[in-house]
Amino acid sequence: MRFSLYRKRFKDLTEQEVLALAISSEEDDARIYRDYAERLRADYPDSAAIFEGMAAEEDNHRRRLIALHRDRFGDVIPLLRREHVSGYYARRPVWLVENLSLERIREEAAAMEQDAEKFYLAAAARTTDAATRQLLGDLAAAEAGHQDSAQDLTTKHLSDDTRSAEDSRAHRQFLLTWVQPGLAGLMDGSVSTLAPIFATAFATHDTWTTFLVGLAASVGAGISMGFTEAASDDGELSGRGSPVKRGLASGVMTTVGGLGHALPYLITDFWTATVVAIIVVFVELWAIAWIQNRFMETPFFRAAFQVVLGGALVFAAGVLIGSG
Repeated sequence: MRFSLYRKRFKDLTEQEVLALAISSEEDDARIYRDYAERLRADYPDSAAIFEGMAAEEDNHRRRLIALHRDRFGDVIPLLRREHVSGYYARRPVWLVENLSLERIREEAAAMEQDAEKFYLAAAARTTDAATRQLLGDLAAAEAGHQDSAQDLTTKHLSDDTRSAEDSRAHRQFLLTWVQPGLAGLMDGSVSTLAPIFATAFATHDTWTTFLVGLAASVGAGISMGFTEAASDDGELSGRGSPVKRGLASGVMTTVGGLGHALPYLITDFWTATVVAIIVVFVELWAIAWIQNRFMETPFFRAAFQVVLGGALVFAAGVLIGSG
């Protein structure tokens, strides 16, 4: 709240300040597009070329705006940026692009241009000053022109075959970085914790003790799997992506897989908790089979046979050990 008190309202800006804000915004957007291009260049060179072209378009509009400012107000441009103006559209921090898919980056770029155009159109509609209205309308037209230019650049650099190839590469990277480690963790967490949890349950008939054992087994397995995945491959040669991301996916899903059938033992009645836990196990194993079929293209019945049979054997071993 205090920060907003020191920000100027857009409607209070002078025409010179609006022009200065437009110039700084064009500079920022050009930097964002060049950063997108640099981050995509190694894996998606054609998409990188599109963002390079969009950055060049932003530079051209910035030069035109500076020329207009020089003609109307002189050479000294006021220092005014997005963060100085209350209600002005914001941009996603550039470093977040590392966590976005290729398609989401494309959508983000399109949204950048649309946000700018809509803002200028809305601002123009609210003003009664003719000169300011014309200035804001020109800025909106410039942003709409950016969208047309982006489409032209896409047509030039990104054919259907090229886009399909880049999308396929991005999908494969998503599978290698997130789905495969996460699926391995989910399988390990769901199956490996069955024996200790149900062995404890049938040995003690104590739901709280069973829950604590399940919690410890799940968290411990998650930490172990996460560090193992992260340390096993730095991703440079295999192309499997960031070890931190893979370790996070594997560790979290391992913990989730174990907690699924540990949490029912928060129920105080032993047999009610056990029945619920068995139902959860059944759902977990079939969910794993579905994920394997959906993302890894493993035939569903083969995946189901492998996962359900393996899980059933581990479950049976836990029950027999606990009952003995």
